[in-house]
Amino acid sequence: MELLKERIIRDGLAIGTEIVKVDSFLNHQLDVAFLDELGAEFSRRFAASKPDKILTMEASGIPVAVLTARHFDNLPVVFAKKAVPSTMTEGFYTTNVTSFTKGTISQARVSQKFLNVGENILIIDDFLAHGEAALGLISLAEQAGAVVLGVGAVIEKEFQSGGARVRERGYKVESLAVIKQITDGKIVFK
Repeated sequence: MELLKERIIRDGLAIGTEIVKVDSFLNHQLDVAFLDELGAEFSRRFAASKPDKILTMEASGIPVAVLTARHFDNLPVVFAKKAVPSTMTEGFYTTNVTSFTKGTISQARVSQKFLNVGENILIIDDFLAHGEAALGLISLAEQAGAVVLGVGAVIEKEFQSGGARVRERGYKVESLAVIKQITDGKIVFK
């Protein structure tokens, strides 16, 4: 998506050879109109899939997932929680997820009442890097007996091979911008 690539170049920042900082519009301050355009693009790319729900990871995946859901006639959005709230007293599905940017391992959880056998699930997230979040979300859906239709990522860092890991498992992956490499502070797109 050229519009996204232009925005990453204009407002993003490459840090070292592995990190792309896009907090001015995607994962700290939100440009809602722009995120709505990303949601429309995801709905176009997954239009034939007919999802029942969208699944994402808190917190940065939520805005993109919500705006994508709007373009699918306001589908429910379920997000995996990385900490156990005191209100999560019933059964839940759980999986461990390693965060590359935070250097932590979280136990992601979704209440069993929000993912059901046979539901068609579309996974949407902000980044696809090493694939930990995407594979964790796939695991949660599989534990519920749901069907994963595909994975949508706003930005895929191809050089970190998470997209390849997800594709090797047979899942459709749609990334709106794919970064091939970061060299000398310059982002190179595929």
